Amino acid sequence: MKAKHQRLILVIIALVAIVGAALLAAWSLRNQANYFFLPEQMASAPPEVGQPVRLGGMVKPGSIVTERDGVTVNFFVTGNTADAIPVRYSGILPDLFVEGSGVVAEGSLNPDGVFMATNLLAKHDENYVPKELEGMGTEQAARMAADTTVGLQ
Repeated sequence: MKAKHQRLILVIIALVAIVGAALLAAWSLRNQANYFFLPEQMASAPPEVGQPVRLGGMVKPGSIVTERDGVTVNFFVTGNTADAIPVRYSGILPDLFVEGSGVVAEGSLNPDGVFMATNLLAKHDENYVPKELEGMGTEQAARMAADTTVGLQ
């Protein structure tokens, strides 16, 4: 067999191996994909019941209700329209989770139309200030930051 044919066979084998690896990776990750929905998208075209998705929007003011167990929280997520999706979450709430703040809830829709969240990610706005620096002036906060980094060097 000529060297030219050997190289051609090697290139074909390499291409088949790359395509096979890509197909294997796509097949193994098919259940790991979480689709992102806005409240208006979920209201107009809801995902299948039980399909893992992410719901992102704003926590509707006045909608947070904690159940008697102290761990389960019910609230509504709204978007740019009047659509509000009811969400139920059991667990420890993130520190930044408050009414009117941004939230991304991971979970699935149940047959009742309530989004059962398994994880909550609270988002902050561009004016976020850590609790430790609240009420401090810019100079005082800079001095505190400089004092904390001196011991790290």
